[in-house]
Amino acid sequence: KDSSPWFCLLLSTCPSLSTFYFLFVVFVVSTIFHCHQRLALVPAPWAYSAQVVVVPRHHPQEGMFTINAVGRLGNQMGQYATLYALAKLNGRPAYVPAQMHSTLAPIFRITLPVLPSATAHSVPWRNYHLNDWMEEQYRHIPGRYVRLTGYPCSWTFYHHLRQEILQEFSLHEHVREEAQKFLQALQATQAWRMTFVGVHVRRGDYVRVMPQVWKGVLADRGYLQQALDWFRARYRSPVFVVTSDDMAWCRQSIDSSRGDVVFAGNGLQGSPAKDFALLTQCNHSIITVGTFGIWAAYLTGGDTVYLANFTLPNSPFHMVFKPQAAFLPEWVGIAADLRQAQQSLGSVRESSREWTREAARSYVAVALE
Repeated sequence: KDSSPWFCLLLSTCPSLSTFYFLFVVFVVSTIFHCHQRLALVPAPWAYSAQVVVVPRHHPQEGMFTINAVGRLGNQMGQYATLYALAKLNGRPAYVPAQMHSTLAPIFRITLPVLPSATAHSVPWRNYHLNDWMEEQYRHIPGRYVRLTGYPCSWTFYHHLRQEILQEFSLHEHVREEAQKFLQALQATQAWRMTFVGVHVRRGDYVRVMPQVWKGVLADRGYLQQALDWFRARYRSPVFVVTSDDMAWCRQSIDSSRGDVVFAGNGLQGSPAKDFALLTQCNHSIITVGTFGIWAAYLTGGDTVYLANFTLPNSPFHMVFKPQAAFLPEWVGIAADLRQAQQSLGSVRESSREWTREAARSYVAVALE
């Protein structure tokens, strides 16, 4: 049978084993290449956004509230939370601008629907300006289609809805896990359970703006030392996780000789979203100035130490900022050293006179965060 003509013909036409092996390798390589090309189109985890729900094409008969989307992360968190609270208080549906959604949705599980730009342009809005703190008249805002304006960031707007606000600003799982991995790596180096204290040091443009415009000072080495010592006196083995927009200054100014200070990102400036996530995963907070730190502390819970009295009594900052409306009553304030502000007051006295209430408000976009 093995020598039959048809069997010999089959053997002569069948590919060899080496040919089969070659074809198999080509198949595997091409499959891997194809999958790699497809995966390259998938955005990185930090590019994920929440599900988008858009407003219907027709304008809701019951009206609606929206808010201006200006400033950076902390500013827009304040605007979102204020819109959320005031819309509920006034019995109106709330919609967020597309720009605000693109800022917040990659980080948080926000639920308010999105108002597309094309729809927003067709709505007969009534602009309604807000102060940075809650006022009694905001309980009855007139108008059917209202666009809130300003830079509100105060617990007085939304603290009665704290659990809902915490839910709105809960982190996406992949964002939370990345921050947790950093803290878990630190915990793995010690046998005892660590108490993590997130430290946010805001500098950036404030280095110029605070003394020249607001007649104030930034957090200095003395304040940071006092804040760290406050926690050292109350907690066993605290670990301070430092984030900042000026990590070089922090490495030079914060004493890390005791081994309980860690600079996030190997001491290099990280992205605001990652820094924010890391701060909220700590147990407690130390903050300096700006809405970024205020929001990180608000979401974190625990104890918070903040920089208090950082402007002179005649500062125009008091026209747009009320400390009692920005910092929760249970937070602990450590007074700033104003001697530097007093020394520099003479050099900026003439330029400061030109600052009116309207001019001060126009600067909040870059100053309050």
